Amino acid sequence: MDLAAGRGGLAAGVIVAGVVVVAVLIGAFFLGSRVRRRESPPPTPEEQPRLPEGGPVREVREHREPDEVPRSDTRLTPHELPNHGNSPTRTGSGADRPRWDEGSSGSFGSGGPGGG
Repeated sequence: MDLAAGRGGLAAGVIVAGVVVVAVLIGAFFLGSRVRRRESPPPTPEEQPRLPEGGPVREVREHREPDEVPRSDTRLTPHELPNHGNSPTRTGSGADRPRWDEGSSGSFGSGGPGGG
């Protein structure tokens, strides 16, 4: 008889735990809906961003070069550098950056004919 009574208590505990989980989920849903009601509504079509007068902004592709680090006999810490270590960049020389060469395989092998 003790074995049957133990199973009944275990089943009741599982049912109570399930009811608690469902109650927490329902409470979270209502809390989320209250928070959403307090938020501002989505923007109307008139409030949406518009393109600039000159059309879409284009990407600027240029080569940037860092400013030189000052030479010193001792090691410099960031607060001793100009702009506190935030080194600015400047527009580099007009030379284009090296790009993918036809017939080259990049970093995978020699770029020669494969298969061997």
